[in-house]
Amino acid sequence: MTSAAPETIWDRARLGITLGSVALIFLAALEALAVTTVMPVVSVDLNGQALFAVAFSGTLATGVIGMVAAGAWSDRSGPRAPLCAAVTLFTAGLIVSGTAPEMYTFIVGRLIQGLGVGGQTVSLYVVIARVYPRELHGRIFAAFAAAWVLPSMVGPFLAGAVAQYLHWRWAFLGVAVLTAAAFLIVMAQLRSASLDPAEGAEPPGSSGISEPPGGGTIGVRLLLATVVAVSAVGAGFAAEAPPAVGWPIALGCVAVVGFAIKPLMPRGTLRGRVGLPSAILMRGLVAGGFLAAETYVPKLLMDRFAFSPMIAGLALTAAALAWSLASFAQGRYGDRLGSRRIVVIGTSLLLAGVLALLAVSLADRLPSLVVIAWGVAGGGMGLIYPRLTVLTLAYSTSANEGFNSSALSISDSTGSALTIAVAGLAFLTFPLAGSGFPAVFCLAAAVLALSVIPGLRMGDGAR
Repeated sequence: MTSAAPETIWDRARLGITLGSVALIFLAALEALAVTTVMPVVSVDLNGQALFAVAFSGTLATGVIGMVAAGAWSDRSGPRAPLCAAVTLFTAGLIVSGTAPEMYTFIVGRLIQGLGVGGQTVSLYVVIARVYPRELHGRIFAAFAAAWVLPSMVGPFLAGAVAQYLHWRWAFLGVAVLTAAAFLIVMAQLRSASLDPAEGAEPPGSSGISEPPGGGTIGVRLLLATVVAVSAVGAGFAAEAPPAVGWPIALGCVAVVGFAIKPLMPRGTLRGRVGLPSAILMRGLVAGGFLAAETYVPKLLMDRFAFSPMIAGLALTAAALAWSLASFAQGRYGDRLGSRRIVVIGTSLLLAGVLALLAVSLADRLPSLVVIAWGVAGGGMGLIYPRLTVLTLAYSTSANEGFNSSALSISDSTGSALTIAVAGLAFLTFPLAGSGFPAVFCLAAAVLALSVIPGLRMGDGAR
């Protein structure tokens, strides 16, 4: 008697779900990178320079609501309905942005996209937990990782080419059409698939939004996530007010976020308590500093050096390649290096990259250095980013790993949204050497330097 062939993620019963899910992740990644490349063109075309930053920060902020809502919905009734709603929102947001006649409508589309992306990610994770046996989880998540790597290598260049030779609107409308097609493939398979919790699976709540160890209902957490998102978006819109009004509004929004986010984090996170709280705090700071600078990299090359969108996107490609290589090195040698060395090396690379951008923006020379510098910064992120995920799981138990994973994602999105929003305000109110670019890169460098404090306190995980 011959033994049965081992199960794979490409089995006939799962093939459609695998292909469709990977395609949805790929398209979400492609859209995120495309926006960074084409936003300088969009903001000029729609006369919305003051809202440049909120086009990024708003999407990250509403993603927090999507994560919490989709997780709760999935735990209650399974992932079919929340996945359908999330993909519908994402596609609708793309269509609204792609057809927007002015900047405010474009921003509304971006906010809707954020709700969809946050919900889509969580819903897909629940699908994976319930459709694939535990021994295949590593393989499907590796496929998801590959779905992020490929767009990071070609996405910025392709988006630039679309904006340059067709129109920036197709960077949104094209993704909307492809997303709808990928979703139909997934749903065709999910109609007949059993989505009951798998035997031995984590209890409800493990989809990343589980009840906090200290208590609290999902309704309260959803309300707090909404307050965080609205405040982060408010900080972005503060750029439209005069500086004397805009800065108090932005700082007030930051204070509200700090108050509302505390119950969504492990105790002591905002104080940088030793261990897990410091790892989660560092995630928000390092993501914020990196993305605030990256948001302005293509804009710097286009505005100050007249690069085409297609060529300006190469800086993002360089960072993505370096990030991938450094992530591989961290996975292989991370435990040998230890967290302290990874923090020192990674933040040094990040600061070197951002300070090089600062030098270019002040001197108004050597634009090719931007591509090299941002590749260096990407290497720093590749070392630090996966290490923080590893540490979060190492400090977690089956009772709190859902809550801790959720806190890591919320810290990431919120830190990025707030830093990008404040960077947008700084860009408009502190012109140095003829532009606001130096102010943005100074802010990013300060946030990255601050991240070293919790980074040196997070340890190497529970032993």
